[in-house]
Amino acid sequence: MKPVVGATPRVVKSEQEWRAQLSPDEYAVLRQAGTERPFTGEYTDTKTTGVYACRACGAELFRSDTKFESHCGWPSFYDPADSDAVLLREDRSMGMKRIEVLCGSCHSHLGHVFEGEGYPTPTDQRYCINSISLKLVSEPENPQS
Repeated sequence: MKPVVGATPRVVKSEQEWRAQLSPDEYAVLRQAGTERPFTGEYTDTKTTGVYACRACGAELFRSDTKFESHCGWPSFYDPADSDAVLLREDRSMGMKRIEVLCGSCHSHLGHVFEGEGYPTPTDQRYCINSISLKLVSEPENPQS
């Protein structure tokens, strides 16, 4: 995986360590910028309240209140949990210009972000994220104080 120019990951592991930690499918997406097949991911239609964290390093990436139904085949969010939760970089693979989304903590590949598609969201953005890049940490519906 190409390093991100001008940014240093907070979580650094060798490729051997990533391979030992991640399943082959997780590694292919997170560390080799692969894509899972549409409509096959664990979180595509999930409506559970909680936080979506990076499967590789556990950093908080998105919150369930920014997840929306885009019917594109992958989980979609309109805003990251924090301004530095994700990094964006130009991706010219597949013969087109896209914006790749990476974990701000470990620089693992998450998916792509698209703008101007007309979804009724506050940002007019669709963070199209591979389910396999995420781990949902659900929140109890009625938390005890």
